[in-house]
Amino acid sequence: MQPCNCVFRAIFRTCFARFRDCVSREKHMSRATLDPMPGRDARNTWGRKHEEYCADFCLVSKRTLNAFEHRLFTYHFLLGADWKICCRKLNMNRGNFFHAVYRIEQKLGRVFRELQPYSLYPTDEYFHGPAKGVTSCLKPNRKIIPIRPPVTRQVLEFPHDKSA
Repeated sequence: MQPCNCVFRAIFRTCFARFRDCVSREKHMSRATLDPMPGRDARNTWGRKHEEYCADFCLVSKRTLNAFEHRLFTYHFLLGADWKICCRKLNMNRGNFFHAVYRIEQKLGRVFRELQPYSLYPTDEYFHGPAKGVTSCLKPNRKIIPIRPPVTRQVLEFPHDKSA
């Protein structure tokens, strides 16, 4: 089943909001993180996730969009121009502008979600890695024996003072 176009636009808007958050951070607030690399070697790598996300967002957009769409994307989304300025700069009317914006959001939302091997959406997975569920290789009916016996509480009784 194919998702609705509004879903792809919502994905784009989520990624764009995260992009704006990353761009608006002060540069001295950025920090390098140690990220594990998949594979047999199990090496780690240092990276700046916020800067990497901004670069991926811009580069994927540039590779996906044609020349006209990328100009509109740059003016409207990256530079923050409103529809009036974009229409004047790109020599188009209001209706065509908003239709083009919706097409760009839809196209990029699909790409951000389906990008391999690391998609930009969901953004939490981009920044923190995929959420891995804990699974067990044991059969469901098998009894699990704890490594340590459970702690039992002992009730301590104090001798009663009969002289009082």
